[in-house]
Amino acid sequence: MELWQQVAIGVIPSIGVALIFWFAMRAVVRADRNERAALAQIDAEEAAATTADVDAQRAPSNASATDAEAGGGTAASETTPHASSGA
Repeated sequence: MELWQQVAIGVIPSIGVALIFWFAMRAVVRADRNERAALAQIDAEEAAATTADVDAQRAPSNASATDAEAGGGTAASETTPHASSGA
């Protein structure tokens, strides 16, 4: 056997194992990237839904605003929540 054949026989298995490792690590990194993107999208949707819920709770309804302006409803200071004093 010639020298180059002996070198090839010694190097080819190492190259094969390196390629298998590279493909496995590439799959892991891509799966992690896709999972992070999916979780970021879910978090963004939840944040948007939470923000919409909070905004809907804070916005006064048109009927109560019209009543308060006409003097027929409760005053704005009566409808705002206050921190409870004491424990």
